[in-house]
Amino acid sequence: MLIIFDLDGTLIDSSTDLAISMNATRAHFGLAPLDPNLIYSYVGNGAAVLVRCAMGLTAPEDKVQEALQFFLKFYRAHALEHTKLYPGVREMVETLYREEHKLAVLTNKPVRISFDIIGALRLQKCFFHVYGGDSFRSKKPDPIGVHELMSEAGVAASETLLVGDSAVDVQTARNAGIRSCGVSWGFQPEAFQIEPPDMLIHEPRQLIEQLNSFSRSGI
Repeated sequence: MLIIFDLDGTLIDSSTDLAISMNATRAHFGLAPLDPNLIYSYVGNGAAVLVRCAMGLTAPEDKVQEALQFFLKFYRAHALEHTKLYPGVREMVETLYREEHKLAVLTNKPVRISFDIIGALRLQKCFFHVYGGDSFRSKKPDPIGVHELMSEAGVAASETLLVGDSAVDVQTARNAGIRSCGVSWGFQPEAFQIEPPDMLIHEPRQLIEQLNSFSRSGI
């Protein structure tokens, strides 16, 4: 089976580093810091959307673009100071890898930073591909990344699952014609009330249990 994971809020808790980097960006432009919880609510649609929301919807476009470049440079330098895997994620990923599922990462985060984080957390061997928000012409919820991974893995939609923490991930799965699994420990679990996933898990080990259940039922 092909299992495609979101990154922030799903595999990694990057909340502190994102909040610090975003507020450092605001400080650079003479703006007061934002509540970290507000910053987290902007995560999921890529760095450009995060910066646009955090700088204010009325901020001039040239200022937003300058802020985006500052944010990316600052975050790249500080992305691993507090970021860590959620409890149980390493065991889940390594178990799925040993069971010979095909694993990949599809995130709206820039691919270079995503790859560096996964490598630093020593999980790169488990994923046959990592795609970011700048890997294709458009980001999630466009299904282009899912379709590319399915093609590379030689796996049908019925054998593909997307795991994520936000409505963007559910929408991506729906647009690609595959099943979705939401995780309740991420940045935006409240979004699942509006965009319910096909299944919802509260601990990483529950994904393994769900997949074993699928196998026994022949799904």
